[in-house]
Amino acid sequence: MNTLPSGAAIAPRPTLSSARATISAATHAYALPVPTDARRTLARGWLWLALAALIGSGLFSVLLVLSRTPGLNKLFPVADFFRVALVVHVDLSVLVWFVALAGLVWSLHGTPRRSAWGWAALGLCGAGAALMSLAPFLGSGEPIMANYIPVLDGAPFLAGLVVFGAGATLLVLHGLLTAPKIGLAFDGAGALHFGLNASVVAGAVALLAFAWSWAVLPATLAGRAYYEILFWGGGHALQFTWTLLMLVGWLWLAGTCGARLPLSPRVALGLFALALVSVFVTPYAYLAHDIASVEHRNLHTWGMRFGGGLAIAPIALAVVLGLRGLAPLEAAQKPLRAALLASMLLFASGGMIGVFIAGSNVRIPAHYHGCIVGVTLALMGLVYHLLPRLGYRAPEGRLATLQPTLYGAGQLMHILGLVWSGGYGVQRKVAGAEQVLRSSSEIAGMGLMGLGGLIAIVGGLMFVVVTLRAMRQPAEEAQA
Repeated sequence: MNTLPSGAAIAPRPTLSSARATISAATHAYALPVPTDARRTLARGWLWLALAALIGSGLFSVLLVLSRTPGLNKLFPVADFFRVALVVHVDLSVLVWFVALAGLVWSLHGTPRRSAWGWAALGLCGAGAALMSLAPFLGSGEPIMANYIPVLDGAPFLAGLVVFGAGATLLVLHGLLTAPKIGLAFDGAGALHFGLNASVVAGAVALLAFAWSWAVLPATLAGRAYYEILFWGGGHALQFTWTLLMLVGWLWLAGTCGARLPLSPRVALGLFALALVSVFVTPYAYLAHDIASVEHRNLHTWGMRFGGGLAIAPIALAVVLGLRGLAPLEAAQKPLRAALLASMLLFASGGMIGVFIAGSNVRIPAHYHGCIVGVTLALMGLVYHLLPRLGYRAPEGRLATLQPTLYGAGQLMHILGLVWSGGYGVQRKVAGAEQVLRSSSEIAGMGLMGLGGLIAIVGGLMFVVVTLRAMRQPAEEAQA
């Protein structure tokens, strides 16, 4: 017969509920391990391309201002340099930036096979982005403000875009071939891996749509009509890629901040799958309707508006609930929470504006600016989180915490000014006298837009400064 020493306490047996809570806390941890092999070096390369894109975009935003300044505008190589600079600014700040950050995350997420493919993709994307940036000074071509990918209809820019597209195609193929297996034991990391796999598949569908459009476009089309139809289907599919990256970023950042999300990994995986299924409206639109038809155009819009949105609200609600009552954050966590909250606010604002769009006015850019900036802020937060895991110093201090807030506030002012002006019918894709601002309210709305844009530019440059400061000193030296 076994006996206990006198005075010994009997340890309480763990209850079923406490055991389940422990397992839940472990499996609901939405975070991904960061490899330390060659994949980390490749991810660093994509980060440098992303920063170069933001720096280039900022320089072209300065050129935008100078090109509209009396006297100085005569110094530029083409008469309509404002629209020329605007094309390159948009492509660098959206297309190149998003693709580079996707390359960073996908490189860390994938298996270590076929690393040469990843480096080749980075090289092609870098060369293409450089050629597009130099195109305004090499005989630019006509600026065409097509939706999703504006272009300069000239040989230098189009050659750069083709080279960049080849790099993006190789990046997606590399992502498909190195996609990690998820298995059946779903945990938080597995759900995030599935979300990233889904974003790669969405990217593949977008590339298929671009190629399909190019193959069937009528030979009689030219100029604005040609590029509008060429990029419409693939551009809509790309939004699923960016949205899936953002949702992964939300869960990852929330988990890093210590949030206990009321969302099981299986449910999160199901929501990612729902967003992925919606992207297959794209090939159906090509099979069901002529590429130049209104039905084809509207089907893409419907699929993006309703299909992709079904997964966003539940994940956003879970993140909001999980962030309530957090313990005091460490210094390195504060920029992450700021980026997460700003991202959710801007994306929600863009989505709500989209519901009230009527006609072709500046409410349309207000809608997609809000959504794009929501994705951008989530990716900025991920960069802050990944910096010390890439071998750099963690961004800390007031500047790092202030940056997402300032950038988000500026962009919010920007889109609110556009919504205000859109209510008076101010048209999109025009500038200067072409805007025909008749009343003080219209002028005030566009003034708020401009002020917000300037603040956002400062916030974007602050991100570059904070990141470069962290990258100047390796993590090992900072700890020493």
